Amino acid sequence: MRRKKVMRAAAAALLMLGGLSAAGTLPAAAQNAGEPLASQSMLTAMQHDFGLTKSQAEARLKAERVATNLDPKARVTAGAAYGGSWFDAKSNRLTVAVTDDASASVRQKLQDAGATVRTVERSARELDAAKARVDRLKAPKSVTSWRADPSTGSVVIDVVRSKAADNDVQRFLANARQAGPVTVNKVAESVSTLAAGTVGGDPYYTGNVRCSIGFSVYGGFVTAGHCGQPSSAVYGWDRSYVGNFQGSSFPDNDYAWVNVGSGWWTVPVVLGWGTVSDQLVRGSNVAPPGTSICRSGSTSHWHCGNVLALNETVNYSQGAVHQMTKTSVCAEPGDSGGSFISGDQAQGVTSGGWGNCSSGGETWFQPINEILGRYGLTLHTA
Repeated sequence: MRRKKVMRAAAAALLMLGGLSAAGTLPAAAQNAGEPLASQSMLTAMQHDFGLTKSQAEARLKAERVATNLDPKARVTAGAAYGGSWFDAKSNRLTVAVTDDASASVRQKLQDAGATVRTVERSARELDAAKARVDRLKAPKSVTSWRADPSTGSVVIDVVRSKAADNDVQRFLANARQAGPVTVNKVAESVSTLAAGTVGGDPYYTGNVRCSIGFSVYGGFVTAGHCGQPSSAVYGWDRSYVGNFQGSSFPDNDYAWVNVGSGWWTVPVVLGWGTVSDQLVRGSNVAPPGTSICRSGSTSHWHCGNVLALNETVNYSQGAVHQMTKTSVCAEPGDSGGSFISGDQAQGVTSGGWGNCSSGGETWFQPINEILGRYGLTLHTA
């Protein structure tokens, strides 16, 4: 294979699905002093996708960086009274929910750190326990997902609007309400994974399935589990042999990793597809709900949106997948496995969703840190 092809393949291998990175958070640890918050092309994309001026985009990136760094500290400070947290784009601040048990000193510490403090009825631990009980129920296909939502103090369950009155949906909701507080949210469509048949572009292939590469790790790359089974051969955009699936899990999880060899190598980059410049990966700090995020994929290329929820259970026709992150970023078949990135921080690999990039939709991704921990992998960073 010619060197030019190898270089392109290596880049494609690592960047098939970069999402909302242009609008993403930029943890201080990921930047050197004086380093710009984002490239000009990223700021331009952010202005387009969010309807912001350049100064507004820069201000949001700064605020998201602060919120991302504050989020894990806020959890520790609040302790057992912690009720959840999310980024509020209107105030450009992290909102931290606490129960009545939170002392005045805890509330003051959170406020002094820059957070908005909200009192809620239930702790995050209580909401997570209620969601875990819902996870044990068998959901009909018309129930698309559910999550513990600190802003409503309940388990929010998404159901397809046209099927909401069906008997099986109503039985599921009745059982869910016995597990804990429930809020029902009606959505337009059911969800599905985003693998596709063989077409051109910058993908990887296994059998007759085309998917997208997520992030480089030392020794290979991570992607979606529904794209291939362990030992399945993987071929690059030019149909040259790349490696094999070394591990794969779907459903319950939706992650996998592929070893890289045969003239291919890994690079810490996510493709911008000409919409933005290619993005370097410098870490994997978790972006809290409300922050911006971008996705890169081999079908719909580069799109951005917001993080909507963490730790959501998604109910595909093949079975439920747990601990997913929900976003407002669109995706299409073939984008599966691709990169979700916030600023220069890797977030996860695309799993599935509903809608498309013409009319809009929502997507879910499997968080990157869970994948790294499961397989003992190390993220390749710049």
